[in-house]
Amino acid sequence: MATLLHLDSAVFPQGSASREITAAFVQAWQGQHPEGTVVYRDLAATPLPHLDFAAVSAGIEDSLRAELASELEAADAVLIGAPMYNFTIPSTLKAWLDQVIVVGHNAGPESPVAGTPVTVVASRGGSYAPGTPREDYEFVQSYLEKVLTGMLGAEVDFIVPELTLARSRPEMAELIPLADASRTKALDDAAQKGKALAARLAA
Repeated sequence: MATLLHLDSAVFPQGSASREITAAFVQAWQGQHPEGTVVYRDLAATPLPHLDFAAVSAGIEDSLRAELASELEAADAVLIGAPMYNFTIPSTLKAWLDQVIVVGHNAGPESPVAGTPVTVVASRGGSYAPGTPREDYEFVQSYLEKVLTGMLGAEVDFIVPELTLARSRPEMAELIPLADASRTKALDDAAQKGKALAARLAA
């Protein structure tokens, strides 16, 4: 049986684009692999403490860091909802990364997490795609790709629903068709990737 570690970090419990897409991924995963396990953490509802001196000094001996690291290592795949807040990831997700990454234990070339597939739903209110005016302000994908591959050796894939604020901002009304198309593609990608990954790990 494969285990999926699912993390959500969007502040809003309802109406969140990233939560909608991660839910679609999980539904597809469970449909393909009903005997599998899903371990869920809502980092917004139950935030982790920021890393402090005591935790850094204790390293993997710290009970919380050991728990989080073990949870990550036990996962066959990871799903992360990472909406863009102020051009980067939510602070709650950064707190999880700071707690779970322990240099000398799971960070480095011999990481026990190496090769683990990580799917990130990187939702954003506008567009930060290559060629757009705000391309240089994109620090969600660029950061997570570097930290997850560079420190943990994970295999990272992104699903990116864009323009999620179009229906709530009058000044973005003309972008609604593009926003709807992006949402539809993200939902399709989540369903296909969730199903394919479950099938791959259950084989």
